[in-house]
Amino acid sequence: MEKNIDKTSYDALVIGAGIAGGEAALNLANTGYKVLLVDKELSVGGKMIMLSKVFPTLDCSACITTPKVSEISRHSNITIFTGAQASNIRKIGEKEFTARINKQPRYVHIEDCTSCQLCEEACPVSVSDQYQYGLIGRKAAFIPFSICSPKAAAIDIENCTLCGACERACPTNCIDFTMEPEIIDIKVKTVVLATGFKLFDPLDIPRYGYGKFKNVITAMQMEREIAPTRPFNTILRPKDGKVPDKIAYVLCVGSRDASVGNPICSQICCMYSIKQAQLLMGALPMADVTIYYINIRSFGKGFEEFYQQAKGMGVNFVKGKIGRITEKENGNLILRYEDINSGKLQEEEHDMVILSTGVLPNEGISELFEGDTLGLDKFNFIGQSDALAGPSRTSIDGVFVAGTASGPMDIPDSILSAGSASSEAISYLIQHS
Repeated sequence: MEKNIDKTSYDALVIGAGIAGGEAALNLANTGYKVLLVDKELSVGGKMIMLSKVFPTLDCSACITTPKVSEISRHSNITIFTGAQASNIRKIGEKEFTARINKQPRYVHIEDCTSCQLCEEACPVSVSDQYQYGLIGRKAAFIPFSICSPKAAAIDIENCTLCGACERACPTNCIDFTMEPEIIDIKVKTVVLATGFKLFDPLDIPRYGYGKFKNVITAMQMEREIAPTRPFNTILRPKDGKVPDKIAYVLCVGSRDASVGNPICSQICCMYSIKQAQLLMGALPMADVTIYYINIRSFGKGFEEFYQQAKGMGVNFVKGKIGRITEKENGNLILRYEDINSGKLQEEEHDMVILSTGVLPNEGISELFEGDTLGLDKFNFIGQSDALAGPSRTSIDGVFVAGTASGPMDIPDSILSAGSASSEAISYLIQHS
């Protein structure tokens, strides 16, 4: 059974609690507006909180994100719903929107959870850990990751056997299997869409062997291996736990490729790959790192210098498109590629391959709205009504877009976009007050 809760009013609804959504929510809240911040995940912070360092400065990503997340979580003007999704958004007048929030039960009362992890220890069920991108397992009773917010356990009810072990182990009796989904109808005056992006699924390019060869992983999986909250104490190959000696990066996996439906450049892949290569050179000084690329697009401030720095550290750059990856009996991988400079087909052996996957739009965003149609661009990102004069305005007056929901961009640009969206939203609220 689903519960129906009375309507509640807020000044702004921000959908997506990543770095862009969090920044927009803070700007609105600091101006005095009441904000409802909604995210489908169990923690605030989005993808940035899962990263190792940021390019080109190599500052700690978690060190930047966690104070921001803490400020969001403690702000008196911000209400946070995690594990929740917005739908049925309808504009009923100037500064008047209705929306429905579908909040899934966590089966844990957050305010009573002490994060002791005794429920994890007691739980007999192990499944793949989505927050570590499948590199390790987790329990059905689990804390998403060590720096999550809220720092509280959750029950994966789909995999839970209802054995009651976690409930018996919990010292505060905060686990509650009677919790039900909630439907919360709200009224807001403006909406900010910060729904982020999804990463290309390399299973759609079978010739790379992802999902078949265990030592072919994605850049996000490598990001977890080198992050401070990483699953292992060092860099390991998934197949046998061996420390890799010869690592390859394959750029533009799912980007600049019309054959898989994404002809545009994802803007971040070159630089996050170069960042990881530099970090790997530091973590594994004896390892060889090679980046196979079509073009290096180092367009931002300090990016070209960062690229040249990687070259100076010994990262090998090969201009060539990978045609096929095959596996040897020992788990090593043979990359067959065309060397663009020589015009010859080449083969090279590596013991680990990282696929630098591109950025895609999250699907179904336009379906959140009723009555009005949210315009999308030809690549299915949220359309900007005027990319120069008003980059955060959408086709619906009073609805604004922040961050990568409008297209690929890096972290500084996402924060700038969030500032634009929150400023536009504040201006809209003032003009129609």
